[in-house]
Amino acid sequence: MKSLPKSIFLLLFIFISTNLLAQTDAEFDVKAHYTKQEVNIPMRDGILLHTTIYSPKDTSKEYPILMSRTPYSSRPYGEDKFRSQVGPNEFLMKEGNIIVYQDVRGRWMSEGVYDNMRPYIPEKTGNEIDEASDTYDTVEWLVNNVTNNNGRVGIWGISYPGFYSTYSLLDAHPAVKAVSPQASIGDFFFDDFHHNGAYFLSYWRATAVFGYEKDTPSDTTWYSFPELKTEDQYQFFLDVGPLSNLDKYYGEDNVFWQQLKEHPNYDEFWQKRGIVQHLKDIKPAVMIVGGLFDAEDLYGPFNIYQAIEKTSDNYNILVMGPWSHGDWARQKERQAIGNVYFGDNISLNYQKNVETKFFNHFLKGSGDASLALPEAYMYDTGRREWKSYEAWPPKEAVKRSMFLGNNQQLDDKPGEGSEEFISDPKKPVPYSEDIKMVFTPRKYMTDDQRFAARRPDVLVYETSELTEDLTLTGDVLAKLQVATTGTAADWIVKVIDVYPHHAEDYEETQDYLKMGNYHMKVRSEVIRGRFRNSFSKPEPFEPNKKTEVSFKLQDIHHTFKKGHKLQIQVQSTWFPLIDLNPQTYVENIFEAKEEDFQKQTHTVFHDSEIIFTVLE
Repeated sequence: MKSLPKSIFLLLFIFISTNLLAQTDAEFDVKAHYTKQEVNIPMRDGILLHTTIYSPKDTSKEYPILMSRTPYSSRPYGEDKFRSQVGPNEFLMKEGNIIVYQDVRGRWMSEGVYDNMRPYIPEKTGNEIDEASDTYDTVEWLVNNVTNNNGRVGIWGISYPGFYSTYSLLDAHPAVKAVSPQASIGDFFFDDFHHNGAYFLSYWRATAVFGYEKDTPSDTTWYSFPELKTEDQYQFFLDVGPLSNLDKYYGEDNVFWQQLKEHPNYDEFWQKRGIVQHLKDIKPAVMIVGGLFDAEDLYGPFNIYQAIEKTSDNYNILVMGPWSHGDWARQKERQAIGNVYFGDNISLNYQKNVETKFFNHFLKGSGDASLALPEAYMYDTGRREWKSYEAWPPKEAVKRSMFLGNNQQLDDKPGEGSEEFISDPKKPVPYSEDIKMVFTPRKYMTDDQRFAARRPDVLVYETSELTEDLTLTGDVLAKLQVATTGTAADWIVKVIDVYPHHAEDYEETQDYLKMGNYHMKVRSEVIRGRFRNSFSKPEPFEPNKKTEVSFKLQDIHHTFKKGHKLQIQVQSTWFPLIDLNPQTYVENIFEAKEEDFQKQTHTVFHDSEIIFTVLE
């Protein structure tokens, strides 16, 4: 078979990975059980949004509406062409619901102009619009025009559609009773394309998807991906050099690329595109879903949940499993991330016993607070089992500090002295051993970190073999005490589970690896050092001055089992997951010159502290 062009392959990848539907058995024929209707729904400013409606052919009863709004296309287009699966999962599809997909404003067959992470307008006047008003107007039309609906609406979505699901909570239509934001973006300066201000270079090719605008409906792709003519991502970006050299791939017509370059700091442009700060007095029931190994959107689920908990009195629960981006919507018998296996039928259990129950209770059932689901349903990725908690983090969790001590030890008390390493932009630390060109990385979230531990520009600190289980649950705070001979630096902290020497391989373990002494990355995060005091007002380091750099790692729920070790790695490059820091301060790294990139010596002091949340 002739291979697909790379641009077509990448397009299919985006469509599949962001419109994830549960794989179901081939016996269920959607066309035999559903009718399909395509309509253009008018918004308050006159723009028409293309909407696809799948309604059960059994019209003997009324059904709730389950809707997903997407920038990735509601295809296939044409009322005689059907999806092979509809709805969040096979159970909700088979039992019958009215399933609705909508192309958001400016995307695919909808009119208007797209705005990436369109800002919310709290007090709209006249015909002002945002994604909240578009959702409201759509729901209003659906409940008044779709036959056999019961007047209740549920909204779900994964990744960017998850962001639109979160958006639906703002100024929510009274008919919206249940919303499940899944892997939702919370703030674009901390999700996806940025992490604590560091630019995620590995997402660079995805800029094509969001950057090219159109103002007329289209049922075909209007954007294309750059042809890079290599499968070695590390070498490609190393050869490119400064970010400004990427301009030859994206011109001024790529609006998102220009936005990234023009707004390197957390200025008003990014601040108003965040959704977390607007989540107040939420009324619909909410079930937030995410993967503990989601490389793309881990910030969003935890922070959206916490924001709603603090400001609202609605039904609000959190579900986090051993999944990468969107795995919960698939049906794989063996659930694994990279080399690490976590259990069987984990996603199927979630779809049947959590997701379906949530939507049915609020859309078909009593809709009261009696639903027997835990406040936080969390998978322990060390013990390989689900746990239920009345709060997240668990109320019984306590803080425990460990210090980056002498002789590569994690100590209970701060020490004196320090360690140093040379950070060379010409030889950055890889984020993965794999030689490949990935669109958005996933596997590295549990990858073996032995290759990094053996580099001189990666500092390692670990416990001795644990004599009893240690469960970390909740966030991790890194309070580094550092210095640099330069004026700029990035800081990366990784939390690692070191397996015992006798650990057995999994089916998924790569041929060249062994699970004995495997260094499993449990969590990792970066901060661009210039943002250590403020994300909106960057500042250089003073050379050779001891400086505190503090930042949070996203929550974990992992038991380091007896016989394992807890390890911390500290480094300053993570390439090409994030772009290279010149290590000499420039106002805008997107405009840095070749000569700005300088080798520097970094120091980590032994009173550097890692504060864990421990379940005792």
